Amino acid sequence: MLLGFIPKMRKGSGADAYLLSNRNVGLVLFILTNVATWYGGILGVGEFTYNYGILSWVTQGLPYYLFAVFFAVFFAGKIRKASLFTIPDKLEEVYGRKVGLIASVLVFVLVSPAPYLLMIANLLNLIFGINILSAIFIGIILSSLYLFKGGYRANIFTDAFQFFVMFIGFIAIVFVAYNKLGGIDFINAKLPESYLTFTGGVSPVYIFVWFLIALWTFADPGFHQRCYSAKDEKVAKYGIIISVFFWMLFDFLTTATGLYARASIPDISNPVLSFPLFAELILPVGLKGIFYAALFATILSTLNSFLFLSATTFGRDFVFKIKKGISGNEVVKYTRIGIVVSALLSAILAYQFTSVVEIWYSVGSVIIPGLVLLIISAYWSGLRISNKYAMIESIAAVSVSLVWLLFRRYFSDIHFLNYIEPMIAGMVVAFIIHLVGIIKNKKLKFQVNSY
Repeated sequence: MLLGFIPKMRKGSGADAYLLSNRNVGLVLFILTNVATWYGGILGVGEFTYNYGILSWVTQGLPYYLFAVFFAVFFAGKIRKASLFTIPDKLEEVYGRKVGLIASVLVFVLVSPAPYLLMIANLLNLIFGINILSAIFIGIILSSLYLFKGGYRANIFTDAFQFFVMFIGFIAIVFVAYNKLGGIDFINAKLPESYLTFTGGVSPVYIFVWFLIALWTFADPGFHQRCYSAKDEKVAKYGIIISVFFWMLFDFLTTATGLYARASIPDISNPVLSFPLFAELILPVGLKGIFYAALFATILSTLNSFLFLSATTFGRDFVFKIKKGISGNEVVKYTRIGIVVSALLSAILAYQFTSVVEIWYSVGSVIIPGLVLLIISAYWSGLRISNKYAMIESIAAVSVSLVWLLFRRYFSDIHFLNYIEPMIAGMVVAFIIHLVGIIKNKKLKFQVNSY
């Protein structure tokens, strides 16, 4: 919080300064905040590794590296060059105001910080015995106050600090575990054979779905925000590529911790708590505190970033697009109001849900199909469709995913339908509509050129 209050917004500072730090973020700060923000679901990673072994890396790491590099090479420079503010800005520019407004709603839901607020609350409850409602309130305070004053630059300062806390904590626990328990021989002797295979004993369809979910990378508003804020196109491109190497290192540390936890405590009833319970078992006083700080830092760095993204969507995409002609200073004012609105909505969601994975799964499955192809085509003119088809695609893909999410359980007795995840249903619809839209667009251009 102290670091977050360091940046000062000059009186009269506009939207560029408050929302994107004057579009002047250098390579080092870009990498630090990019790496830290990407890891919000650290307890979920612990759960996945505890249950499946290195399959966690195959599904939660590998596809994201591939798509992140693809994003860096083919999109990051284009996004920085566009000099806009948000994903809905770009979609409005290419596909019109209606699609921009629909995208604003979808992005606002997508970047809800509720899952990370729930994780912070659960961690506070576990360590300090604070009731969930009070813990949610504390989580909001810890992640939002400095954003009012410093905006995106405050977000960057806090994330940069939390980057180092994350790595120090997980390096410490892996180092201690290796010295106390041993290396690969200990893990091989204690774990089921499937835990050390890339497939983890699950079906190829299951792995494919996780690769499909990794398409989230292209629709991640955080990636777009950081590219818009970068000093230049090279910072945006190489900042993401270098971030991938840090993600690989951190994934090695978290996966190793998860494997050690499963090998040491094979009967945890709630695997979500595998990391903190393993810390209780293996770490001495002092290092245990540093590791808990690492868990908090990993979650908080994403919580404050998503809270600010959500507020930006409220101020820059809702209010700015509905109330035409408002100034940059008014955008800042409405973004600050958005911090309050987003915090309250997230608190309600966090209090209502008990499962972080449930929030992720539901939100990602429903929202991503309505955005991802439109975002890709917005930056590649050969893949564009008409405004009409873009609006149909976003509404239809989201609707199909939502309907399938709500009603799939009624068809559980039909075996092959169990393999069709809501996101697959939505993506198939989006792909078909987009393909038809491209064909129609090419026919129209051909007719115009022939005439």
